[in-house]
Amino acid sequence: MNRETGISDAVVDALLEKLLLEAEASGYHLNPDREFTRELVRSLLVNQERYGYWACPCRLAAGDKAVDLDIICPCDYRDADLNEFGACFCALYVGQEILAGKKQAAAIPERRPPASERRAAMSATSGTAPLGKLSLPVWRCKVCGYLCARADPPEVCPICKAKRDRFERFI
Repeated sequence: MNRETGISDAVVDALLEKLLLEAEASGYHLNPDREFTRELVRSLLVNQERYGYWACPCRLAAGDKAVDLDIICPCDYRDADLNEFGACFCALYVGQEILAGKKQAAAIPERRPPASERRAAMSATSGTAPLGKLSLPVWRCKVCGYLCARADPPEVCPICKAKRDRFERFI
């Protein structure tokens, strides 16, 4: 039992194993530094108790799920950070080079817009964007039909595990 958080090591380890299996099954990798990753998982559990959801442990959560949807782990910025820097903002998820020890995770600039910009965007769109005015392209997996809105298609389809080259721009 961790005295600071009140969360047992067994609970942390069970969630870590679950996340590891889910990540690998979806073509992602958790940070190979086991102790570092355990503390991130412990922080997710603390945020679960605190807010009722897994807010990113490296960002300041508002405590309002609607406001924090973009930073619920895995956050909306994970894939862009992995593609550009080889790790997500908190370094829970890492790319192949970091996993293999060929590269170290480094500081990553914050992609999340300031709260004032997020509030303005939510007000302007009422939570939705009209078709044709999407801020990001929509990618479609040609194998299974999975759709995702992001700057670039994912490295691996989270549904069927098809590689990035099997995605086409949908919208």
